[in-house]
Amino acid sequence: MDKTEQYTVADISLAQEGALRVDWARARMPVLASLCEEALKTKPLAGMRVTGCLHVTKETAILIETLAAAGAEISWSGCNPLSTQDDVAAWLASEGYSVHAWHGQSVEEFYWCIDKTLEFRPTLTLDDGADLIVRVHGEKKEYAAGVIGGTEETTTGVHRLRAMGEAGDLLYPVLAVNDAITKWDFDNVYGTGQSTLDGIIRATSVLIAGKTFVIAGYGHCGSGLAMRAKGMGANVVVTEIDPLAALRAIMDGFRVMKMDDAAAIGDIFCTATGMKDILVERHFASMKDGAIISNTGHYDCEININDLKGLAQSVRTIRSENEEYTLSDGRTIFLLAEGRLVNLAAAEGHPSEVMDMSFANQYLALCRLAAEGKDMDPIVYDITKQQDIDVASTKLETLGFSIDELTQEQIKYATDYTAGTE
Repeated sequence: MDKTEQYTVADISLAQEGALRVDWARARMPVLASLCEEALKTKPLAGMRVTGCLHVTKETAILIETLAAAGAEISWSGCNPLSTQDDVAAWLASEGYSVHAWHGQSVEEFYWCIDKTLEFRPTLTLDDGADLIVRVHGEKKEYAAGVIGGTEETTTGVHRLRAMGEAGDLLYPVLAVNDAITKWDFDNVYGTGQSTLDGIIRATSVLIAGKTFVIAGYGHCGSGLAMRAKGMGANVVVTEIDPLAALRAIMDGFRVMKMDDAAAIGDIFCTATGMKDILVERHFASMKDGAIISNTGHYDCEININDLKGLAQSVRTIRSENEEYTLSDGRTIFLLAEGRLVNLAAAEGHPSEVMDMSFANQYLALCRLAAEGKDMDPIVYDITKQQDIDVASTKLETLGFSIDELTQEQIKYATDYTAGTE
Protein backbone atom coordinates (compact mmCIF):
# COMPACT_ATOMS: atom_id res chain seq x y z
CA MET A 1 0.00 0.00 0.00
CA ASP A 2 1.32 3.45 -0.96
CA LYS A 3 0.09 6.12 1.44
CA THR A 4 0.58 9.85 1.84
CA GLU A 5 -1.69 12.62 3.10
CA GLN A 6 -2.61 13.31 -0.54
CA TYR A 7 -3.29 9.75 -1.62
CA THR A 8 -3.71 6.16 -0.52
CA VAL A 9 -3.45 3.71 -3.42
CA ALA A 10 -2.41 0.09 -3.89
CA ASP A 11 0.74 0.74 -5.92
CA ILE A 12 1.82 4.12 -7.30
CA SER A 13 4.12 2.35 -9.78
CA LEU A 14 1.01 1.31 -11.74
CA ALA A 15 0.51 4.92 -12.89
CA GLN A 16 1.83 4.36 -16.41
CA GLU A 17 -0.54 1.45 -16.96
CA GLY A 18 -3.33 3.67 -15.72
CA ALA A 19 -2.31 6.42 -18.14
CA LEU A 20 -2.90 4.05 -21.06
CA ARG A 21 -6.36 3.16 -19.78
CA VAL A 22 -7.24 6.81 -19.31
CA ASP A 23 -6.03 7.66 -22.83
CA TRP A 24 -8.34 4.95 -24.18
CA ALA A 25 -11.34 6.38 -22.31
CA ARG A 26 -10.56 9.99 -23.20
CA ALA A 27 -10.71 9.19 -26.92
CA ARG A 28 -14.20 7.70 -26.48
CA MET A 29 -15.85 10.40 -24.37
CA PRO A 30 -16.37 13.31 -26.81
CA VAL A 31 -19.19 15.01 -24.87
CA LEU A 32 -16.98 15.44 -21.80
CA ALA A 33 -14.12 16.50 -24.08
CA SER A 34 -16.21 19.34 -25.48
CA LEU A 35 -17.31 20.37 -21.97
CA CYS A 36 -13.71 20.23 -20.77
CA GLU A 37 -12.58 22.50 -23.59
CA GLU A 38 -15.23 25.07 -22.65
CA ALA A 39 -14.49 24.68 -18.92
CA LEU A 40 -10.87 25.67 -19.42
CA LYS A 41 -12.12 29.07 -20.61
CA THR A 42 -15.08 29.71 -18.29
CA LYS A 43 -13.98 28.03 -15.01
CA PRO A 44 -17.55 27.50 -13.66
CA LEU A 45 -16.26 25.58 -10.64
CA ALA A 46 -13.57 28.02 -9.58
CA GLY A 47 -13.27 28.04 -5.80
CA MET A 48 -15.24 24.80 -5.39
CA ARG A 49 -13.92 21.77 -3.50
CA VAL A 50 -15.50 18.59 -4.88
CA THR A 51 -15.42 15.41 -2.82
CA GLY A 52 -16.42 12.40 -4.89
CA CYS A 53 -17.36 8.88 -3.86
CA LEU A 54 -17.67 7.00 -7.14
CA HIS A 55 -16.04 3.99 -8.79
CA VAL A 56 -12.41 4.82 -9.59
CA THR A 57 -12.34 3.78 -13.23
CA LYS A 58 -10.79 5.16 -16.40
CA GLU A 59 -14.07 6.95 -17.17
CA THR A 60 -14.17 8.55 -13.73
CA ALA A 61 -10.65 9.84 -14.38
CA ILE A 62 -11.99 11.81 -17.37
CA LEU A 63 -14.76 13.28 -15.21
CA ILE A 64 -12.17 14.30 -12.61
CA GLU A 65 -10.06 15.93 -15.35
CA THR A 66 -13.10 17.90 -16.48
CA LEU A 67 -13.95 19.07 -12.96
CA ALA A 68 -10.35 20.20 -12.47
CA ALA A 69 -10.38 22.01 -15.83
CA ALA A 70 -13.45 23.88 -14.57
CA GLY A 71 -11.44 25.16 -11.61
CA ALA A 72 -12.42 22.69 -8.87
CA GLU A 73 -10.12 21.11 -6.32
CA ILE A 74 -10.73 17.37 -6.04
CA SER A 75 -10.68 14.66 -3.37
CA TRP A 76 -11.91 11.18 -4.29
CA SER A 77 -12.75 7.73 -2.92
CA GLY A 78 -14.31 4.64 -4.48
CA CYS A 79 -17.95 3.80 -3.82
CA ASN A 80 -17.48 0.03 -3.74
CA PRO A 81 -14.76 -2.02 -2.02
CA LEU A 82 -14.05 -4.03 -5.19
CA SER A 83 -14.58 -1.55 -8.03
CA THR A 84 -11.39 0.55 -7.94
CA GLN A 85 -9.02 0.07 -10.87
CA ASP A 86 -5.69 0.30 -9.05
CA ASP A 87 -3.74 1.50 -12.07
CA VAL A 88 -6.20 4.37 -12.62
CA ALA A 89 -6.04 5.32 -8.93
CA ALA A 90 -2.24 5.37 -9.23
CA TRP A 91 -2.41 7.59 -12.32
CA LEU A 92 -4.72 10.05 -10.57
CA ALA A 93 -2.37 10.19 -7.59
CA SER A 94 0.64 10.72 -9.88
CA GLU A 95 -1.19 13.62 -11.56
CA GLY A 96 -1.56 15.38 -8.20
CA TYR A 97 -5.17 14.50 -7.42
CA SER A 98 -6.19 13.57 -3.89
CA VAL A 99 -7.43 9.98 -4.11
CA HIS A 100 -7.95 7.36 -1.42
CA ALA A 101 -9.04 4.08 -3.02
CA TRP A 102 -7.83 0.59 -3.78
CA HIS A 103 -9.31 -2.70 -4.93
CA GLY A 104 -10.19 -5.19 -2.19
CA GLN A 105 -10.99 -2.91 0.74
CA SER A 106 -12.60 -4.08 3.94
CA VAL A 107 -15.76 -2.26 5.02
CA GLU A 108 -13.72 -0.39 7.64
CA GLU A 109 -11.17 0.70 5.03
CA PHE A 110 -13.97 1.76 2.69
CA TYR A 111 -15.35 4.23 5.22
CA TRP A 112 -11.87 5.32 6.26
CA CYS A 113 -11.32 6.46 2.67
CA ILE A 114 -14.58 8.41 2.61
CA ASP A 115 -13.68 10.09 5.90
CA LYS A 116 -10.24 10.94 4.54
CA THR A 117 -11.76 12.76 1.56
CA LEU A 118 -14.08 14.70 3.88
CA GLU A 119 -11.07 16.22 5.63
CA PHE A 120 -10.89 18.23 2.39
CA ARG A 121 -14.00 20.11 3.64
CA PRO A 122 -16.02 19.96 0.41
CA THR A 123 -18.34 22.59 -0.94
CA LEU A 124 -19.87 20.05 -3.36
CA THR A 125 -20.32 16.27 -3.04
CA LEU A 126 -20.67 13.71 -5.80
CA ASP A 127 -22.01 10.31 -4.83
CA ASP A 128 -22.80 6.85 -6.22
CA GLY A 129 -24.96 5.00 -3.73
CA ALA A 130 -25.29 7.85 -1.19
CA ASP A 131 -22.73 6.47 1.28
CA LEU A 132 -20.82 9.77 1.25
CA ILE A 133 -23.90 11.93 1.72
CA VAL A 134 -25.27 9.70 4.48
CA ARG A 135 -21.86 9.90 6.16
CA VAL A 136 -21.98 13.72 6.00
CA HIS A 137 -25.45 13.62 7.54
CA GLY A 138 -24.42 11.20 10.29
CA GLU A 139 -20.99 10.38 11.69
CA LYS A 140 -19.34 13.33 9.93
CA LYS A 141 -22.08 15.91 10.27
CA GLU A 142 -19.56 18.64 11.09
CA TYR A 143 -18.76 18.90 7.38
CA ALA A 144 -22.36 19.44 6.23
CA ALA A 145 -22.52 23.18 6.91
CA GLY A 146 -19.90 23.89 4.27
CA VAL A 147 -21.62 21.91 1.50
CA ILE A 148 -23.62 23.87 -1.08
CA GLY A 149 -25.10 20.80 -2.76
CA GLY A 150 -24.54 17.28 -4.02
CA THR A 151 -25.26 14.91 -6.87
CA GLU A 152 -26.23 11.23 -6.95
CA GLU A 153 -25.30 8.80 -9.72
CA THR A 154 -27.34 5.65 -9.17
CA THR A 155 -30.88 4.40 -8.55
CA THR A 156 -30.17 2.98 -5.11
CA GLY A 157 -28.69 6.26 -3.93
CA VAL A 158 -31.55 8.34 -5.31
CA HIS A 159 -34.04 6.15 -3.47
CA ARG A 160 -32.13 6.65 -0.20
CA LEU A 161 -31.90 10.40 -0.70
CA ARG A 162 -35.54 10.88 -1.69
CA ALA A 163 -36.47 9.06 1.53
CA MET A 164 -34.18 11.42 3.46
CA GLY A 165 -35.72 14.42 1.71
CA GLU A 166 -39.28 13.28 2.41
CA ALA A 167 -38.36 12.77 6.07
CA GLY A 168 -36.97 16.31 6.21
CA ASP A 169 -33.47 15.03 7.01
CA LEU A 170 -31.54 16.36 3.99
CA LEU A 171 -29.27 19.26 4.89
CA TYR A 172 -28.50 20.45 1.36
CA PRO A 173 -29.94 20.12 -2.15
CA VAL A 174 -29.12 17.07 -4.25
CA LEU A 175 -29.49 16.67 -8.02
CA ALA A 176 -30.62 13.19 -9.08
CA VAL A 177 -28.23 12.64 -11.99
CA ASN A 178 -29.39 9.01 -12.20
CA ASP A 179 -32.86 10.15 -13.23
CA ALA A 180 -31.69 12.05 -16.30
CA ILE A 181 -32.95 10.27 -19.41
CA THR A 182 -29.46 10.46 -20.92
CA LYS A 183 -28.26 8.53 -17.87
CA TRP A 184 -30.75 5.82 -16.92
CA ASP A 185 -32.03 5.08 -20.43
CA PHE A 186 -28.51 4.47 -21.73
CA ASP A 187 -26.00 3.88 -18.91
CA ASN A 188 -28.40 1.67 -16.92
CA VAL A 189 -29.75 -0.23 -19.92
CA TYR A 190 -26.92 -0.58 -22.42
CA GLY A 191 -24.01 -0.07 -20.03
CA THR A 192 -25.24 -2.47 -17.36
CA GLY A 193 -26.40 -5.03 -19.90
CA GLN A 194 -23.03 -5.29 -21.61
CA SER A 195 -20.73 -4.83 -18.64
CA THR A 196 -22.58 -7.33 -16.44
CA LEU A 197 -22.25 -10.06 -19.02
CA ASP A 198 -18.62 -9.02 -19.46
CA GLY A 199 -18.03 -9.52 -15.74
CA ILE A 200 -19.81 -12.88 -15.62
CA ILE A 201 -17.87 -14.18 -18.61
CA ARG A 202 -14.50 -12.94 -17.30
CA ALA A 203 -15.14 -14.59 -13.93
CA THR A 204 -16.39 -17.92 -15.34
CA SER A 205 -15.59 -18.26 -19.07
CA VAL A 206 -18.88 -20.16 -19.44
CA LEU A 207 -20.96 -20.33 -22.60
CA ILE A 208 -24.04 -18.15 -22.25
CA ALA A 209 -25.93 -19.75 -25.15
CA GLY A 210 -28.33 -22.43 -24.01
CA LYS A 211 -28.13 -21.50 -20.34
CA THR A 212 -31.21 -20.60 -18.29
CA PHE A 213 -30.34 -17.09 -17.15
CA VAL A 214 -32.43 -15.84 -14.21
CA ILE A 215 -32.58 -12.07 -13.73
CA ALA A 216 -34.14 -10.65 -10.57
CA GLY A 217 -35.66 -7.26 -11.38
CA TYR A 218 -36.81 -5.87 -14.72
CA GLY A 219 -36.04 -2.21 -14.25
CA HIS A 220 -33.61 -0.37 -16.50
CA CYS A 221 -30.63 -2.47 -15.42
CA GLY A 222 -32.42 -5.81 -15.44
CA SER A 223 -34.08 -5.20 -18.80
CA GLY A 224 -30.77 -4.21 -20.35
CA LEU A 225 -29.15 -7.38 -19.04
CA ALA A 226 -32.07 -9.51 -20.28
CA MET A 227 -31.73 -8.00 -23.75
CA ARG A 228 -28.01 -8.79 -23.90
CA ALA A 229 -28.33 -12.30 -22.41
CA LYS A 230 -31.05 -13.15 -24.93
CA GLY A 231 -28.82 -11.85 -27.70
CA MET A 232 -26.13 -14.32 -26.65
CA GLY A 233 -28.56 -17.25 -26.78
CA ALA A 234 -29.65 -17.55 -23.16
CA ASN A 235 -33.11 -18.67 -22.11
CA VAL A 236 -34.02 -15.71 -19.93
CA VAL A 237 -36.28 -15.93 -16.88
CA VAL A 238 -37.32 -12.78 -15.01
CA THR A 239 -38.51 -12.49 -11.41
CA GLU A 240 -40.39 -9.37 -10.33
CA ILE A 241 -42.60 -7.83 -7.64
CA ASP A 242 -44.02 -5.09 -9.90
CA PRO A 243 -46.90 -6.27 -12.13
CA LEU A 244 -46.15 -3.56 -14.70
CA ALA A 245 -42.51 -4.55 -15.01
CA ALA A 246 -43.50 -8.23 -15.12
CA LEU A 247 -45.94 -7.58 -17.97
CA ARG A 248 -43.26 -5.65 -19.83
CA ALA A 249 -40.88 -8.59 -19.48
CA ILE A 250 -43.53 -10.98 -20.81
CA MET A 251 -44.26 -8.72 -23.78
CA ASP A 252 -40.52 -8.57 -24.46
CA GLY A 253 -40.52 -12.34 -24.80
CA PHE A 254 -39.24 -13.52 -21.41
CA ARG A 255 -40.67 -16.02 -18.94
CA VAL A 256 -41.74 -14.55 -15.61
CA MET A 257 -42.03 -16.54 -12.40
CA LYS A 258 -41.34 -16.40 -8.68
CA MET A 259 -37.74 -16.84 -7.54
CA ASP A 260 -38.84 -19.89 -5.54
CA ASP A 261 -39.64 -21.56 -8.88
CA ALA A 262 -36.77 -20.07 -10.87
CA ALA A 263 -34.17 -21.19 -8.33
CA ALA A 264 -34.56 -24.84 -9.34
CA ILE A 265 -34.10 -24.29 -13.09
CA GLY A 266 -31.52 -21.52 -13.35
CA ASP A 267 -27.95 -22.01 -14.52
CA ILE A 268 -26.87 -18.38 -14.02
CA PHE A 269 -28.49 -15.90 -11.63
CA CYS A 270 -28.03 -12.14 -11.47
CA THR A 271 -29.83 -9.78 -9.10
CA ALA A 272 -30.64 -6.24 -10.21
CA THR A 273 -33.20 -4.96 -7.72
CA GLY A 274 -31.62 -2.70 -5.11
CA MET A 275 -33.41 -4.79 -2.46
CA LYS A 276 -31.89 -7.14 0.11
CA ASP A 277 -32.46 -10.91 0.42
CA ILE A 278 -33.39 -11.66 -3.19
CA LEU A 279 -31.44 -14.94 -3.02
CA VAL A 280 -31.64 -16.63 0.38
CA GLU A 281 -31.21 -20.06 1.98
CA ARG A 282 -34.28 -21.74 0.48
CA HIS A 283 -33.18 -20.70 -3.01
CA PHE A 284 -29.66 -22.03 -2.56
CA ALA A 285 -31.13 -25.28 -1.23
CA SER A 286 -33.00 -25.92 -4.49
CA MET A 287 -30.39 -24.75 -7.02
CA LYS A 288 -28.74 -27.02 -9.55
CA ASP A 289 -25.26 -28.35 -9.00
CA GLY A 290 -22.90 -25.79 -10.54
CA ALA A 291 -25.29 -22.82 -10.43
CA ILE A 292 -23.61 -19.42 -10.82
CA ILE A 293 -24.89 -16.48 -8.77
CA SER A 294 -24.02 -12.80 -9.17
CA ASN A 295 -25.27 -9.31 -8.48
CA THR A 296 -25.38 -6.13 -10.54
CA GLY A 297 -27.33 -4.03 -8.02
CA HIS A 298 -25.40 -1.49 -5.97
CA TYR A 299 -25.04 -3.37 -2.66
CA ASP A 300 -24.02 -6.95 -1.89
CA CYS A 301 -27.07 -7.53 0.33
CA GLU A 302 -29.19 -8.75 -2.59
CA ILE A 303 -27.54 -12.15 -2.14
CA ASN A 304 -27.66 -13.35 1.47
CA ILE A 305 -24.10 -14.59 1.64
CA ASN A 306 -24.38 -15.58 5.30
CA ASP A 307 -27.15 -18.01 4.33
CA LEU A 308 -24.91 -19.47 1.64
CA LYS A 309 -22.00 -19.78 4.06
CA GLY A 310 -24.26 -21.53 6.54
CA LEU A 311 -25.06 -24.23 3.98
CA ALA A 312 -21.48 -24.68 2.82
CA GLN A 313 -19.06 -27.33 4.00
CA SER A 314 -16.14 -25.72 2.20
CA VAL A 315 -15.27 -22.65 0.15
CA ARG A 316 -12.42 -22.19 -2.27
CA THR A 317 -11.43 -19.60 -4.84
CA ILE A 318 -11.61 -21.17 -8.30
CA ARG A 319 -10.40 -18.13 -10.25
CA SER A 320 -10.42 -14.37 -9.86
CA GLU A 321 -13.78 -13.15 -8.46
CA ASN A 322 -15.20 -16.70 -8.46
CA GLU A 323 -15.69 -18.69 -5.25
CA GLU A 324 -16.93 -22.27 -5.15
CA TYR A 325 -19.25 -23.13 -2.25
CA THR A 326 -19.60 -26.88 -1.71
CA LEU A 327 -22.80 -27.77 0.15
CA SER A 328 -23.40 -30.69 2.49
CA ASP A 329 -25.05 -32.77 -0.27
CA GLY A 330 -22.07 -32.28 -2.59
CA ARG A 331 -23.65 -29.66 -4.84
CA THR A 332 -21.57 -26.62 -5.74
CA ILE A 333 -22.68 -23.01 -6.12
CA PHE A 334 -20.35 -20.42 -7.57
CA LEU A 335 -20.52 -16.90 -6.13
CA LEU A 336 -19.05 -14.15 -8.29
CA ALA A 337 -17.34 -10.99 -6.98
CA GLU A 338 -18.33 -11.72 -3.37
CA GLY A 339 -21.87 -10.68 -4.28
CA ARG A 340 -20.77 -7.15 -5.13
CA LEU A 341 -21.16 -5.40 -8.48
CA VAL A 342 -19.99 -8.09 -10.89
CA ASN A 343 -19.59 -5.67 -13.79
CA LEU A 344 -17.10 -3.55 -11.84
CA ALA A 345 -15.45 -6.14 -9.60
CA ALA A 346 -14.90 -8.76 -12.31
CA ALA A 347 -14.75 -6.45 -15.35
CA GLU A 348 -14.19 -2.74 -16.03
CA GLY A 349 -17.66 -1.29 -15.59
CA HIS A 350 -19.66 0.39 -18.31
CA PRO A 351 -18.02 1.23 -21.64
CA SER A 352 -16.60 4.73 -21.97
CA GLU A 353 -19.02 5.70 -24.73
CA VAL A 354 -22.09 5.42 -22.49
CA MET A 355 -20.44 6.90 -19.38
CA ASP A 356 -19.71 9.96 -21.52
CA MET A 357 -23.34 11.05 -21.14
CA SER A 358 -23.70 10.07 -17.49
CA PHE A 359 -20.62 12.00 -16.46
CA ALA A 360 -21.52 14.97 -18.65
CA ASN A 361 -24.69 15.16 -16.55
CA GLN A 362 -22.61 14.96 -13.36
CA TYR A 363 -20.41 17.84 -14.49
CA LEU A 364 -23.34 20.03 -15.57
CA ALA A 365 -25.22 19.28 -12.34
CA LEU A 366 -22.25 20.37 -10.22
CA CYS A 367 -21.95 23.56 -12.27
CA ARG A 368 -25.62 24.29 -11.60
CA LEU A 369 -25.16 23.70 -7.88
CA ALA A 370 -22.08 25.94 -7.77
CA ALA A 371 -24.14 28.74 -9.30
CA GLU A 372 -27.55 28.19 -7.68
CA GLY A 373 -27.13 25.74 -4.78
CA LYS A 374 -27.17 28.35 -2.01
CA ASP A 375 -30.66 29.41 -3.09
CA MET A 376 -32.09 25.89 -3.45
CA ASP A 377 -34.10 24.00 -0.84
CA PRO A 378 -32.60 20.88 0.81
CA ILE A 379 -34.53 18.36 -1.31
CA VAL A 380 -33.80 16.07 -4.27
CA TYR A 381 -34.14 17.79 -7.65
CA ASP A 382 -34.45 16.29 -11.11
CA ILE A 383 -32.11 17.19 -13.94
CA THR A 384 -33.76 19.72 -16.26
CA LYS A 385 -35.22 18.56 -19.57
CA GLN A 386 -33.06 21.12 -21.36
CA GLN A 387 -29.90 19.56 -19.92
CA ASP A 388 -31.03 16.15 -21.16
CA ILE A 389 -31.68 17.59 -24.61
CA ASP A 390 -28.32 19.36 -24.69
CA VAL A 391 -26.39 16.22 -23.68
CA ALA A 392 -28.27 14.05 -26.20
CA SER A 393 -27.79 16.60 -28.98
CA THR A 394 -24.07 16.86 -28.33
CA LYS A 395 -23.75 13.05 -28.26
CA LEU A 396 -25.59 12.73 -31.58
CA GLU A 397 -23.37 15.37 -33.13
CA THR A 398 -20.18 13.66 -31.96
CA LEU A 399 -21.46 10.37 -33.38
CA GLY A 400 -22.03 11.99 -36.75
CA PHE A 401 -25.85 11.84 -36.78
CA SER A 402 -28.38 14.61 -37.40
CA ILE A 403 -32.12 14.87 -36.82
CA ASP A 404 -34.99 16.87 -38.28
CA GLU A 405 -36.41 20.08 -36.82
CA LEU A 406 -40.02 21.25 -36.82
CA THR A 407 -40.87 24.17 -39.05
CA GLN A 408 -42.61 27.20 -37.57
CA GLU A 409 -45.85 26.04 -39.20
CA GLN A 410 -45.49 22.62 -37.55
CA ILE A 411 -44.78 24.20 -34.17
CA LYS A 412 -47.95 26.28 -34.54
CA TYR A 413 -49.95 23.17 -35.53
CA ALA A 414 -48.73 21.25 -32.48
CA THR A 415 -50.37 23.76 -30.15
CA ASP A 416 -53.48 24.51 -32.23
CA TYR A 417 -56.28 22.67 -30.45
CA THR A 418 -58.78 23.69 -33.17
CA ALA A 419 -56.93 21.66 -35.81
CA GLY A 420 -58.62 18.35 -36.57
CA THR A 421 -60.07 16.26 -39.33
CA GLU A 422 -60.45 18.21 -42.59
